[in-house]
Amino acid sequence: MADKKTKKKSDSKYSEKAKESINKTMKEFKAGKLKSSSGETVTDRDQAIAIAISQARQAGYKVPPEPDDDE
Repeated sequence: MADKKTKKKSDSKYSEKAKESINKTMKEFKAGKLKSSSGETVTDRDQAIAIAISQARQAGYKVPPEPDDDE
């Protein structure tokens, strides 16, 4: 049998603090309390995820870099 690689905690793409921050923001979205920068309630899940990751990035948590859209 081939050796199975086990994922270490340090291999995580998101830090624990980032995960907590994203989770908190997504709970706000599910409760209908998440607002966009224009002040309107966010109704799109993808927009809520983008806001959550952006807030985690601004707070300085370990988050993967934004993808390059050079198409």
